[in-house]
Amino acid sequence: MYPTIEKNLARFIASASAELLNNGSIGVEKECLRVNEKGSISQKPHPMVLGSALTNPYITTDYSEALLELITPPVGEMQAVFKFLCDTQQYVYRHLGDELLWSTSMPCVVAGESSIPLARYGSSNAGQMKNIYRRGLGYRYGRVMQVIAGVHFNYSFSDAFWQALHRLEGDNQPLQNFISERYMGLIRSLQRVGWLIPYLFGASPAICKSFLGTEPTELESFDEFSYYGPYATSLRMGDIGYQNNKESESGIKACYDSLDAYVESLNCAIDTPCPDYEKIGVKVDGEYRQLNANILQIENEYYSTVRPKQILKGNEKPTVALKRRGVRYVELRSLDVNAFDPLGINAEQLRFLEMLMIFCLFEESPSLAAGEAQEIDANEMTVAHRGREPGLTLNRCGESVSLKQWAGAVCDALLPISELLDRDEGGRPYSAALAEQVEAVADPEKTPSARMLNEMRDNGEAFFHFANRMSQQHRRYFMERAVDDVQMALFDEQAKQSLRHQREIEESDGEDFDAFLADYFAQR
Repeated sequence: MYPTIEKNLARFIASASAELLNNGSIGVEKECLRVNEKGSISQKPHPMVLGSALTNPYITTDYSEALLELITPPVGEMQAVFKFLCDTQQYVYRHLGDELLWSTSMPCVVAGESSIPLARYGSSNAGQMKNIYRRGLGYRYGRVMQVIAGVHFNYSFSDAFWQALHRLEGDNQPLQNFISERYMGLIRSLQRVGWLIPYLFGASPAICKSFLGTEPTELESFDEFSYYGPYATSLRMGDIGYQNNKESESGIKACYDSLDAYVESLNCAIDTPCPDYEKIGVKVDGEYRQLNANILQIENEYYSTVRPKQILKGNEKPTVALKRRGVRYVELRSLDVNAFDPLGINAEQLRFLEMLMIFCLFEESPSLAAGEAQEIDANEMTVAHRGREPGLTLNRCGESVSLKQWAGAVCDALLPISELLDRDEGGRPYSAALAEQVEAVADPEKTPSARMLNEMRDNGEAFFHFANRMSQQHRRYFMERAVDDVQMALFDEQAKQSLRHQREIEESDGEDFDAFLADYFAQR
């Protein structure tokens, strides 16, 4: 199914060095919900001792004051990623009192929209903009789906790798243009096999009935308190999760054919009014309800499983940063929080994802054919809701193919990559990570989604009781773990520094918010 991957890899290794494949940088962003001792969403503000959510680069908030986002810096050493993420969660727990970090993607004990406090970022223009954007999301889609947590995997290849590949390809365009072009190709490949992520790593086959409230559902009752899909892998990635319904209805879909096409398609959505959102109003009785009434308020509103990214400078728009400096890294957004690991993700997952990134870069990746984007979305939805169903088939280039056969072909293509990455590693960790996923393809009972449902059945637990039990276990893990005093002191200093930085931003704001917003959207 993938005949060119080994040839393309061998050609690169012959001209450069296998070591360049090991030089990528990995970063992880983990979202986790703060809950009180009863499992309800915390109503307390983001703890000031953790620093400013606006300016702390490692500990911030996502949609809600209660939805923490923990961010590792990009590093080349896998163990360094895990240590930093572990230290960060340990630091947070030292300042949470009797609160817990919820162990699953799906929240529980949701007492309606009003129980979800919006994240606040202070009085600066930048801080107000972030808060109003979230207010707009609430008006547009409701607040409940915004507190679903996930894990983002960030990956970039090294400068030396890109220089070697650029030379090998004999490409005459500037290096950064070449890099952006190849990253966009990687993204298209990743979309084509993106359904594999919820199959292998989906960990949300059940939800608390309180999440849906009185909404009708096709999900089955697991017990008095829980809904589930018998073969579901990731309801978070299914149709109860975050959907760009208005974008689809308006015929606006991000285009991944090139970086320019991607930027242009998002700008079009940001500039196109949406009648339904115009009914909400933008500034009503002197208070903003949303940043604008267009299909997208800003780029981040467009939900996608994978994004091209560039580091922002100041209040730069993401599309402007991409246009000016090209793609810096790729962000994979389809990972559920792994409830079976205190960190929410494990080394085997990260190693598999790193191999998948290399596969997607070296695999041939033409532009998406007519109807292929819809096929990709349909496969993702099918696997999210029915991924473990015996005999399940997906669509590939208009033809039906069994999930097991397709997943097996991808794993076969990863085998030479695992061997290359294991060259200088003791214990062959990449081969072991691949073997673990090969087993999960052969036996769906070994997937996290099946494990979760089996534990709930064996223990007679509702989804809430399972998630609460795992959350308590994880809390004990972090509280009993040996403390790295040097790292804790660095987090203390970072928190204080971020609060000072926020004050400086607030004191230096020279224009009113309306003018700030106009200037922001005028960027091109």
